[in-house]
Amino acid sequence: MEIFKIIRDADVGSVEVVPGDFRERRAARAVVFDGERKVALLHSMKNRYHKLPGGGVEEEEDLEDALRRELLEEIGCAVKNIRGVGAIEEYRNKFKLHQFSYCYIADVSGEKGVPHLEEGEIAEGFVTEWLDLDSAIKTLEDEEGVDDYQGKFIQMRDLAFLKEAKKIIGK
Repeated sequence: MEIFKIIRDADVGSVEVVPGDFRERRAARAVVFDGERKVALLHSMKNRYHKLPGGGVEEEEDLEDALRRELLEEIGCAVKNIRGVGAIEEYRNKFKLHQFSYCYIADVSGEKGVPHLEEGEIAEGFVTEWLDLDSAIKTLEDEEGVDDYQGKFIQMRDLAFLKEAKKIIGK
């Protein structure tokens, strides 16, 4: 999958010192459409930002398996019609993290279920919101006051993914 953007601390207004080494992480996330063409976003009520559903790829998983698992966990949905959007590379100096986020477009398969959030996600107050694609883009564009270090990276990354998905869908 093609990397179409690289995000570094300077891009999010941070001046963290560049670490000597980075921990590598792969993540899979998706722009998921329901039957009404609404997109799933997770809203962090505590840190005031929105994000696409998805998360880390475990050692034995391929990207699509990780994506399916994460979507079931975070938004309670099985998906079908998975197609690639692209990848974004992130260097988060504060956490010594070098992350590759692979994004897909997918459609909900069957009924929406109940999310099974992890403890940290519950602590952040994640709530699933379903918005049309343009409203999802506007929501991330208009978010102000994201003070959370990770949230700044997530906001920039997921806004880029939503805009890229819109280009793909428009073709």
